Amino acid sequence: MTAPRWIIHLPTALTSPDGARILAVALRDSLSHVTAIDFGETTLSEEDQQFLRTRVWCDARLDGAGRCRRRDDHDGPCGATDEDSPG
Repeated sequence: MTAPRWIIHLPTALTSPDGARILAVALRDSLSHVTAIDFGETTLSEEDQQFLRTRVWCDARLDGAGRCRRRDDHDGPCGATDEDSPG
């Protein structure tokens, strides 16, 4: 049996989903060296509707190694770059 994973809920003062995505991208880019953080599983929710979550990244496995870094709702093929992310 594997140990359960813990989630850190990090409230912000942001008032738009695009602002929250931009912050998520900045956190991923600046903290990507921290292996304990699974940025591919990042979700967003409104403060009073935390049960309604929206995925930030696609996170599909890529051929070879790595995961898709594009937005969850991206068009076209998956990729290791996030050219369609805001910011």
